[in-house]
This record gives sequence, structure tokens and C-alpha cells, in this order.
Amino acid sequence: MTADMPRRRSAGFLAGLSLVAMLLVTGFAALGVWQVHRLAWKRDLIARVAQRVHAAPIDAPRVATQADEYRRVVATGRFLHDKATLVQASTVRGPGYWVMTPMETDRGFILLVNRGFVPAQDRQYYLRPAGAVRVTGLVRLSEPKGGFLRSNDPTAGRWYSRDVAAIAGTRRLSPIAGYFVDAEGDPATHSYPVPGLTVLRFPNNHFAYAITWFTLAAMTMCAYIFVMHQEWKGARK
Repeated sequence: MTADMPRRRSAGFLAGLSLVAMLLVTGFAALGVWQVHRLAWKRDLIARVAQRVHAAPIDAPRVATQADEYRRVVATGRFLHDKATLVQASTVRGPGYWVMTPMETDRGFILLVNRGFVPAQDRQYYLRPAGAVRVTGLVRLSEPKGGFLRSNDPTAGRWYSRDVAAIAGTRRLSPIAGYFVDAEGDPATHSYPVPGLTVLRFPNNHFAYAITWFTLAAMTMCAYIFVMHQEWKGARK
């Protein structure tokens, strides 16, 4: 019985090692496959955005889905400046605010428009056009739940993300489209708000991530095969 104990312990160890190796290889491979899918999605997104930002604008829809993001749209109506919301922003021009102004469109619904950026020190001194206006811009989806590690606080007037539903509820805007529009314009303008600052560069590191995960899967498999081979050689001796 004593002589059999090392053999049984070795068998249990190898069984556990095999299970761990299988789980690791499967997990690493699954992550690699997921990154391949993300790579295809990201390439499709980049191609779609590049095509849409140069396309002729369509009438702003009442409802927009993820398939409509970054589509160029146009709307006419009048701004409700007294119900504008300033949302904290970090841009190439430095920190400040996005001027989110609701537009009462001539199609019977309210559209939230990101008119552009204004520095913190000038947040009260930006242009407020009166009367009928026409806005062309890009469809952007709502940003619920606040920004990174910061939640919107409507009661205190602190906004960290462009949450359309929350802004609409706070400002009593109805009926409102469930998305907002980044207004087009010359980002080199010297007046506020500064339009045309939508970030259209999308980091695409998914290929490198996929290679990393597949490499880890291969290394784990090679290490497992090496250990098992050494065990097999020891058993033959």
C-alpha cells in the first residue's frame, strides 16, 4: 500500500494538471476568438463611420438605433436656450463643457443638440441664436449612467455624460428623440460654442490582443505537453 501511494498521488496530480491546462487553453482560445470578432466589428465600424460622415444628410429621425450612430442628419426648428444643459467635457481645446441645447423641431419632437464646446470660464458667454435654425450633425447615442467613476447629479446640476433620458426628465422635455446630435461646424472658430469636435478616431488593437491570447493558449499547451512527456519518460525508467 505504501509503495502504491506515490503512483496514485502522481496520477491525481496529472489529472488535476490536465484539467487546469484544458481550462486555460480553452479560456485563452475563447478570448482570442472574441478579439477576432471584435476586430471584424471595429473594422466595420471604422468603414461605416468613414462613409457616413461624408454622406448627404437625411432628416433627423424620431428614433435612432445603434445602426444609425454617426449618420449625418439635418433638422430645423428653434432652440430652447433656457433649458440648455452643460455637460463636462475634455477636448483638444482643454477642459470645459458641452452645450446640450434642446431644439423644438418643425416635425413635432424635441431633439437634443450638442452645439459644441465652451471653456469653463466662458460657460455663460456663448452665442444663443434666436428664431428658426437649421442644424446638421452626427447622430450620437445616449450616454447613460454618468462618466467614468462619476454619476450624473441632476439635482446639483452636475453632468458628466450626455444622458438624453436623464436630461429630458430634468428639463421636462417631451416628446424627445432618444439620441442627440453633434452639430457640425468649423472647429477653428473663435466664438463659442465650438462645434465639430466629434472624435472620429477609434483605437483598433484587437489584432494584437487576439495574437496575445492565442499565444498564451499555445504556450500553455506546449508547457502541458512538455510536463506530460517528462512524466512519461520518468515512468518508462
